[in-house]
Amino acid sequence: MEQELGRGVASWCPGATGVTGAAKLSGGASQETWSFDIVHPDGHIGAILRRAPPGYGAAPSRAAGLAAEAQLMQLAYEAGVPSPRVLHVLQPRDGLGTGFIMQRVEGETIARKILRDEKFANARPLLARQLGKVAAGIHGLPLAKLPKLRQMTAAKEIAELERDYRRFEWPRPVFELALRWLRDREPGPSPEVTLVHGDFRHGNLIIGPEGLRAVLDWELAHTGDPMEDLGWVCVNSWRFGEIDKPVGGFGTREELFAGYEAADRRVDAERVKFWEVMGTLRWGVMCCGMMRRSRGLEQSIERAMIGRRASETEIDLLRLLARRGK
Repeated sequence: MEQELGRGVASWCPGATGVTGAAKLSGGASQETWSFDIVHPDGHIGAILRRAPPGYGAAPSRAAGLAAEAQLMQLAYEAGVPSPRVLHVLQPRDGLGTGFIMQRVEGETIARKILRDEKFANARPLLARQLGKVAAGIHGLPLAKLPKLRQMTAAKEIAELERDYRRFEWPRPVFELALRWLRDREPGPSPEVTLVHGDFRHGNLIIGPEGLRAVLDWELAHTGDPMEDLGWVCVNSWRFGEIDKPVGGFGTREELFAGYEAADRRVDAERVKFWEVMGTLRWGVMCCGMMRRSRGLEQSIERAMIGRRASETEIDLLRLLARRGK
């Protein structure tokens, strides 16, 4: 990989003489992530490659695609939203497939460390407000500059979730109850349509001792109700045991909303609650999908472990519905 990356690095990073330290961070059947350093006279530049290798690249139905993800990240970076700077979008002449290279942002993404380690003690009380401010920045990006994205509504999301759930042929009474609750309380079209990050949570946030440094993984971005992002970050599965702190296990909804509204944007708390229930059910359905795939051609212990968490989402849904009326 170092040779492949090094062949063309000087064409998009003036002065670069090669790359070193290439290491594969993750990879599935159709997408890979690599970390490496660009060798430069002014000092090494940390970089990350996200790519679909040659012969792959067909995006799942919910994914924006790597080219759109790169464009969104660069728009966010230029608007002052904490996002890695995109250094290069892969071209056919690079021979690396489809994807992009971004500047590496140092920090932590593992929730257990962020919520427990002393290193992040000063950051934790700040994070909920910071996330509110950053979400406001994402939702404020001009629609006219966005790449082509899916437009989602609450009604479409309910329909897609129910379709995916029925395909499993694995009846779960709590999921049935949640679907009925969502259909009965579907809030109608959002009064404002904005960019929605789509996966605004632990794992996609780089945290340092001073707080949030960058938002990652824009692959599920779409346009729709901005309250969806605020509801998703409050899903109990992202609290990692700190259930009394609904925002990522480190803050309150009030702090999240205050950060959002300090950026001159309005919170609709009832819509956020709706999207929190939706997000909890969505994660439960995704876990069921992981379990189904772990028993088929994509057998893996990791998928099975995630799949068994579907039962946790049933408990979360019962708690949510009990508080908000069945």
